[in-house]
Amino acid sequence: MGRRDTAALIELLDRDPVANIFTRSQVDLHRSAVPDGFAHVLGVDGEEGLLSACWVGANMAPTAMPDEHAHEYALMALATRQRFASIFGPASTVLAMHEVLVDGPQSIFDVRRNQPLMEIRTSPEGIARRRLRVAHPADFDKVLPASAAMFEEELGYSPLENGGSFYRGRVRQLIRQGHTVIDTDEMGNVVFKADLGTVTEQVAQIQGVWINPMYRGHSLAAGYMASTVDYALQQAPIASLYVNDFNEAAVRTYLRVGFTQVGTFATVLF
Repeated sequence: MGRRDTAALIELLDRDPVANIFTRSQVDLHRSAVPDGFAHVLGVDGEEGLLSACWVGANMAPTAMPDEHAHEYALMALATRQRFASIFGPASTVLAMHEVLVDGPQSIFDVRRNQPLMEIRTSPEGIARRRLRVAHPADFDKVLPASAAMFEEELGYSPLENGGSFYRGRVRQLIRQGHTVIDTDEMGNVVFKADLGTVTEQVAQIQGVWINPMYRGHSLAAGYMASTVDYALQQAPIASLYVNDFNEAAVRTYLRVGFTQVGTFATVLF
């Protein structure tokens, strides 16, 4: 897509701001449908304008893509000869793209087929809040191990292997933006951490939720999540997240806090 397609792309993305938050944040960042660097956006036009799109960069994120077009998009992505870290988005589309990419040059590490996409638009009611504060740059040495532990629990390997410079930079960026909230104990250990991984004018997406194993099983999750939602709703009118269906404890917590499921995502990890 070119710069002249920016308005059409924004209109398409804003039809579902929760599902399309990643690509919308990239358009906001670059102020264009043409991002800096090697990433680009593919689109398919119809008689009435832009029908669907797909962000293609380090990750792929489909937007409003009919399943019957998913194979074509996947083939176009393969033609770029780029390497991808993941594909994420509406489950039926991502899994249809997976049918093509499974025979591509990259090995697939995992497929998360059922990830409830959830949102909340009002502050949680009837839940006692747990204390949270916004992390500061001086907290980096505390936040990094907590973030890395969350990542390793989720994916099975440490993001700090071989130095982890990109991951360290991402943690620092979130802290600088005021998008990481934490609670610490009397010894300075992080008890709880969460990030607003992506924020637009419409939506703040909560990511990286982690409770220190020493404090699990003490009914703290709902209070911390309620406080996280309060903070997220100060940044945007909708707070959202998506979660693996097999993480039943997390799903129960989010439902208790007041999240409702508005879709289903899937993620392919390379």
